Amino acid sequence: MTQYVRDIMTGDPVTVEPLTSVTAVARLMRDRDLGAVLVTEGDRLRGLVTDRDLVVRSLAGGGDPEQTTVAGACSDDLVTVRSDEELSHAVELMREHAVRRVPVVDDDGHPVGIVSLGDLAMERDPESALGDISAARPNP
Repeated sequence: MTQYVRDIMTGDPVTVEPLTSVTAVARLMRDRDLGAVLVTEGDRLRGLVTDRDLVVRSLAGGGDPEQTTVAGACSDDLVTVRSDEELSHAVELMREHAVRRVPVVDDDGHPVGIVSLGDLAMERDPESALGDISAARPNP
């Protein structure tokens, strides 16, 4: 049976504006238990920022995280998929571009979700180590 991105994606993605501070994004990630958020300008997808991006691209640079915006930390050379595309296409893109998360967009390019390596692991092999880790709730 053919599976589609919409079958496993995390819908209703959390978004922030490019001028949001790194601190505010880090708190949002902590409070909502997220590893990534989408960066948007209005309805337009501008980038994706992960918890690792915040550390490596922002905090390690020594800037003030209250004054540093997420615009400088986000990945802006994005690979995207549509929710009606076959899941195998998302897997191919992740392999080809060596990414762990791919924003899901509608026909107009507006973000509607994210599909992650963890989503794929839980769907394709829930008993694998990555599937187990992805399904586990973090300790508070």
